[in-house]
Amino acid sequence: MTRPGGMLIGLDFDNTIVSYDVLFHRAAQEKGLIPDGIVESKLAVRDYLRRLDREDEWTELQGYVYGARMADARAYEGVIDFMREARRQGALVAIVSHKTKHPFRGPQYDLHEAARAWVTTQLVGAGLIEAQEVFFELTKEAKLRRVGALGCDYFIDDLPEILSAPAFPATTTGILFDPDYAHAQSGGKLRFTSWGEIAHYFEPLWTASR
Repeated sequence: MTRPGGMLIGLDFDNTIVSYDVLFHRAAQEKGLIPDGIVESKLAVRDYLRRLDREDEWTELQGYVYGARMADARAYEGVIDFMREARRQGALVAIVSHKTKHPFRGPQYDLHEAARAWVTTQLVGAGLIEAQEVFFELTKEAKLRRVGALGCDYFIDDLPEILSAPAFPATTTGILFDPDYAHAQSGGKLRFTSWGEIAHYFEPLWTASR
């Protein structure tokens, strides 16, 4: 990757760029896995199935959503605007994510290919990112190595364990994206609950990085 003079912002993919709340709820209803009244939330679907000791069905549903239904997933409100503004300000945006190649249960969809197709349609096609700036790794360890190898100035992720991992680069500022208010104790990390908040944080940094 050729890095320009501006800052480099790394973004996680699942549950950071892409929100699955509506899609998981819809898919679970279509498959008859949940009753009416379950909140339209990925976590609500997961918790309902786990309470009934239906972990295998939850695992298979994940493979179905991340594979066969990935094209129906939506970006979080504000993330497209943030990426557009980052490019306008001369920053480079890279996606660094980790996921298995295939589901643990059920049909063996190519999860990397499904995610890359979504990126190509929603982001590359919109001029928000280049295809060579997108990395889907198999493990958290490989993801952390990639963040370090790229030299990200900032990295935004929904998983606090990524940002607090010993291998997380010391020169990278970690930003926790927490739209569900699940991590009130962020361990001193920067924590925001919306992309609007993240955009506001970066506003004074654009000028400083020029």
